[in-house]
Amino acid sequence: MNNIRRSLMLAVLASTALLVSCANAPVAPATPPIVFVHGNGDTAALWHTTVWRFESNGWPRERLHAIDVPYPLARDTDTKPQDGRTSTTEHMQYLAAEVDKVLKATGASQVVLYGNSRGGNAIRNYIANGGGAAKVSHAILGGTPNHGVRADPENNPGNEFNGAGPFLMGLNAPKGPNGDEVTPGVKWMTIRSDNNDLYAQPDGAFLGAKGKPTNVTFDGPALKGAQNVVIAGIDHRETSFSPKAFEQAYRFITGRAPTTLGVAPEAKVVLNGKVSGLGLNNVQGSFATNLPLAGATVEIYATNAATGERLGAALHRKTVGADGMWGPFNADAQARYEFVIGAPGYAVTHIYRSPFLRSSNLINMRAARLADADKDAKAVVTMTRPRGYYGLTRDQISLDGKSPPAGINPGVAGVASAKLKVADAAGRSVVGEFNGERIAGIAWPAAENHVVLLELHQ
Repeated sequence: MNNIRRSLMLAVLASTALLVSCANAPVAPATPPIVFVHGNGDTAALWHTTVWRFESNGWPRERLHAIDVPYPLARDTDTKPQDGRTSTTEHMQYLAAEVDKVLKATGASQVVLYGNSRGGNAIRNYIANGGGAAKVSHAILGGTPNHGVRADPENNPGNEFNGAGPFLMGLNAPKGPNGDEVTPGVKWMTIRSDNNDLYAQPDGAFLGAKGKPTNVTFDGPALKGAQNVVIAGIDHRETSFSPKAFEQAYRFITGRAPTTLGVAPEAKVVLNGKVSGLGLNNVQGSFATNLPLAGATVEIYATNAATGERLGAALHRKTVGADGMWGPFNADAQARYEFVIGAPGYAVTHIYRSPFLRSSNLINMRAARLADADKDAKAVVTMTRPRGYYGLTRDQISLDGKSPPAGINPGVAGVASAKLKVADAAGRSVVGEFNGERIAGIAWPAAENHVVLLELHQ
């Protein structure tokens, strides 16, 4: 526990540097600071396209701040310490510290909080129990399991996501004369899917309990007293990161429609972000962290859009320091890039990306390890969609010419990656396509401890 608290404090101090540049920003009430809060196991990087959309509609970059929780995973049982995981209280305290930094840096009196999934739990807890009610004007919760992923008093009620447990029952306790579930004084909005959110399902199939009711309905993310928005067909992550979710959030904050749902290109693009890794323990094995992976090396290559082959020598090379930041890197908004991460104890991680139309300090990356089950392959290529899941027949998806890729099945969208174990030969080109976004990469050899990711912007 002490190690977790020390790491949380170090991360709070380190992230202060990211706000120094906006210390003298003018106060603009029409564009309040927005603090984005990612979900369970995720990173601040998931918000970069949402940030781009706000910027494309005139929001100043210095008033858009995405937090990066050092230990982003919830505990199995909230009251029991667990290495590499945060309690609801620790999560709330980290958010509170970030909000205070943003208020100080911008000179604003209040912020907007916009959270995805577990991030919404921290937002609700902060506003209800952490002094946030006076500091928050609007709270937007995308896909937050406000009534639980399941509501079962007999099955680990101490879990943060159990709607019959003390944490969520406390947050949902009736408030005010109308018995609202939201803290008064703040404007609230929830965004949910009609029936395609993996974590708002009446049947427990996704929990390995097919045919057993979860006691949660499709409208589990909705809250009495909030403006509850339903967007048909979207999946759990798209409740926050999709253009349709952005449109609803923008309207809620400003009272008007955005000028564009697209991303306006910038003439000069500068990229940066953090390299993190995976924690290890004897019980859980590997677990995700957002702690800086000091000493990792990052190289960036321009690539052929059709094949993924490198177009010359590395354009950027850096050994990251204690803050984990791998840039800055002056990018070409039309170019395709391969990012290569090397670090002791990890596979050489190759990440292929579509062009970056705007600057961002949120291009965070995690080094990966080659799974034992994949070591028999010639190469391992994974097409990953951090800001959403794959859904059939909603989406057009192919990997290495196979549509749909193995592992993506009809039904509720609940898979965010598609893995290809190359059986014929390493070193060849592999192409992934998703709803018009196409990424080509090289299948680097697993025998030499390489893993390959094709990472989608969508």
